Amino acid sequence: MRRLDHFSLMAVLFLVVMMSPQISFAIGKEAPLVAADPIIEARMLRLSEDLRCLVCQNESIAESRADFSNDLRREIREQIKANKTDEEILEFMVERYGDFVLYDPPLKATTFFLWFGPLFLLVIGSIVLMFILKRRRIQVEEVPELSETERKQAEALMSLEEIENIKTDVSLEKTDVDLSVENNTEKEVLSGKDKGNKE
Repeated sequence: MRRLDHFSLMAVLFLVVMMSPQISFAIGKEAPLVAADPIIEARMLRLSEDLRCLVCQNESIAESRADFSNDLRREIREQIKANKTDEEILEFMVERYGDFVLYDPPLKATTFFLWFGPLFLLVIGSIVLMFILKRRRIQVEEVPELSETERKQAEALMSLEEIENIKTDVSLEKTDVDLSVENNTEKEVLSGKDKGNKE
């Protein structure tokens, strides 16, 4: 019983130690600041949905709870309060963080690879795969024909191998027969001795 109590105490202690980082993270994470004016907050949320969190990269600033996103939302609120237009705020973000901050970056020379890079990689990969498969098919099709002398040599080697296999099989059969004869002879000798001992 005492062992069970000790084990239970250790299990609870282990769970508390393992959960403490998650508990402190949940407690320590502050809720995002909300503007006092609901109109400013609605406009900030609409703008932040078009901006990418540079820390998370797969979330918009509106969805992200990273500290960086909280700072950007605060910056957007301040610019809204300064009576800047949506375009001016987006331009400020692009000047500061580059086109990558936009979820829908404009098509220009610096974002060309961002827009068409996956397509180029797919085309290049398909071309490479096609060349590899074509070369492999050519290698398979180009099996050289044997000359008449090479064919005779191959047949001679195969016939020698068949002869050796037959010899091996015959010698194994002979060994099996010899062993069975020896066993029968030993049995006869032993049975003869047994008969002699009984008489």
